[in-house]
Amino acid sequence: MITYTLNLDSLAKITDEQFYQLCCENPEINFERNAKGEVIIMPPTGGETGNRNAELITEFGIWNRQKKLGKVFDSNACFKFPNGASRAPDVSWIARERWRELTTEQREKFPPIVPDFVLELMSPNDRLKDVQEKMEEYQSNGVRLAWLIDRKARRVEIYRTGQEPEVLNEPQFLYGEDILPQFVLDLAVVW
Repeated sequence: MITYTLNLDSLAKITDEQFYQLCCENPEINFERNAKGEVIIMPPTGGETGNRNAELITEFGIWNRQKKLGKVFDSNACFKFPNGASRAPDVSWIARERWRELTTEQREKFPPIVPDFVLELMSPNDRLKDVQEKMEEYQSNGVRLAWLIDRKARRVEIYRTGQEPEVLNEPQFLYGEDILPQFVLDLAVVW
């Protein structure tokens, strides 16, 4: 399946509210919007990737329920970034005190907040270069820790604030560092 990018500038500039309404009126379609305002239509992931995403959300949810430090989000939560992009990472996490700074209305729509942590699990149809660019966008907008997991290559790229990505080949575990205290991901749930 192919990801499509639509440039609708010749028709009109889509406001944040219009983009939100587009997503609400088409819940069966996964949309994102890049910093240029282009609408990105993403295909469903398929069974294997969907299962791995569910396992990942479970791991983060259990940790977060025990620690009570923030909020965990799945790939249906879209966030409005300072650069104008609206992104929906596979897994994301926001510290509780930052989440509480948002109004109820901001929380209900596409929250204007950059997650502290994001994870992207590559699907078979993803192009590595495209996902790496997305990871760099996360980093440049303020995501403090990001993991790009490539199941097929059994490879992980770790993005940290102000640093070059670290590449790990066939790691067994990933650690949440000071962003996700005491979180350890056993990659057996992914590989």
